Amino acid sequence: MRSILARVATGFAAAVCAVAVVAPTAVADPPAGVVPAATDLVGVGVDTTQQFMNRTSVDYNAAVMAGLPKLYSWDVTGLNPIVPKTGALAINRPDGSGPGFSALIATTIATLDFARSSRGVSPGDPKPYSFVPFAKDAVSWSAKAGGHAPADLSGAQLRAIYECTATNWLQIDPSLANATIKPYLPPPSSDTRVAFLKALGGGTAIVPGACVTAGPRNDRGTDPALDDIDVVFPYSVGVYIDQVYRGHGTAVESPGPLTVRGINGIPPVDAAQNINAPFLGSHYGRLLWHIFRSAEYTGANAHGIALRSVFGPQGWICAHPAVIVAYGFVPIANCGSITNT
Repeated sequence: MRSILARVATGFAAAVCAVAVVAPTAVADPPAGVVPAATDLVGVGVDTTQQFMNRTSVDYNAAVMAGLPKLYSWDVTGLNPIVPKTGALAINRPDGSGPGFSALIATTIATLDFARSSRGVSPGDPKPYSFVPFAKDAVSWSAKAGGHAPADLSGAQLRAIYECTATNWLQIDPSLANATIKPYLPPPSSDTRVAFLKALGGGTAIVPGACVTAGPRNDRGTDPALDDIDVVFPYSVGVYIDQVYRGHGTAVESPGPLTVRGINGIPPVDAAQNINAPFLGSHYGRLLWHIFRSAEYTGANAHGIALRSVFGPQGWICAHPAVIVAYGFVPIANCGSITNT
């Protein structure tokens, strides 16, 4: 394994520097006309990390030695259904951590090898699966620039807003507008939604009140419903940084009129345009993961070696923290370790 990892990493230092300094061309899915080989490493899952994995796939495939498996990652949206790799049956394109994990469970190595996830293991998850972290993110709230929302809310105020016990800005602060607060959430399947509600409850998810509207995609402020001076909406801080400061936003994948706001007096973005460390260390921080069938990830065969050469502690992703930073997230010390099984 060590020799393979060394060969895989050779010659990538210059590429990492380029990624960290210059915004690369946007990529999505396997390139047009490319169907991954049966032995390639192919994944699906959450949209929070799909941009990062698209870039990683391009860079890894440009450097990997001929004959070794390549890396591909399918986006959450696009033509549907998809044939993930050569010889696989067509599947519906998974949209999110849960659907991605379910697709991994429902298939074999002939179809999928990993799932992108922004949630860790949950009670009731199947046991023979390994959750392997690679970076950290945080979830804050956002509101329209120039609107009625203040720059900062306490966790208690946000909880009151989403439990609908505070429905007017005057209940938050008498100096604010006499206007109805309009709390929005992504759909119930969204991990950003789940992480946000769990953080508001101090580790146990609160139940949204009847005043809360669900529907807009997470981390996409371009939904017309969110273009409102009284809206509040949770947002991944890492994705926000990636879209606004790292040059990876698009006309659709963008905060639009929204800006992320502080919680308990702590701004989510620091002066260097990274996730603010105190915010990251609060209830609003979360790990980002890849999920594998445990026997495959730990296997001594060529497939296990190939998986660890990308996702393991000495693998491609963990060896290049500058790329993690270039996509708005924060590197972690236990990158690539099997944290949850």
